Amino acid sequence: MDLPPLAAVLLLLAIAFVLYFVFATFVFGAGYQPAPRRVVERMLEGGAVGPSDRVYDLGAGTGAIVFRAARERKATVVAVEVEPIRVAILRLRRAFGGPRERVEVRWGNMFDLDFRPATVVMAFLWPGAMARLRPMFESQLSHGARVVSHWHPVPGWTPDEFDAETRVYVYRWQGSPSAPTAPG
Repeated sequence: MDLPPLAAVLLLLAIAFVLYFVFATFVFGAGYQPAPRRVVERMLEGGAVGPSDRVYDLGAGTGAIVFRAARERKATVVAVEVEPIRVAILRLRRAFGGPRERVEVRWGNMFDLDFRPATVVMAFLWPGAMARLRPMFESQLSHGARVVSHWHPVPGWTPDEFDAETRVYVYRWQGSPSAPTAPG
């Protein structure tokens, strides 16, 4: 059975889009894997996210954490994503259904961020990224800030909480930007 030319082109475009969406983030430094709903809930609980928080979601993907934190927890959220298609999805979700006043979408490199305004940092990143972020956290996070990571710990830190079922690590920063002290 031969496909009409337009259908063949559309099929090829759809396949290319799916391949890009799944594999292109490897070019940007991390593969795309959405966090399951129960993991997102555990991360929000572990981070004790509430209305007074400014949450940074590093590698925000399509916004599983972003929009739940903003809608359900009333937090202000900064979604940081480097991959352009996911940035577009985040911006569309914010425009058409997200709490616009509490969600900011930043297209850029998380290693260029200033973490001083963050009260909670959420991450589902590879070990190399966590290692690169550690000195930034230690020099910029304020006393009492929480770092919540799914799957990979912050190297050299001892978590205040670890949920083995969801592989969620929770850290409560005890230092300050002027006097870093690792948790645990």
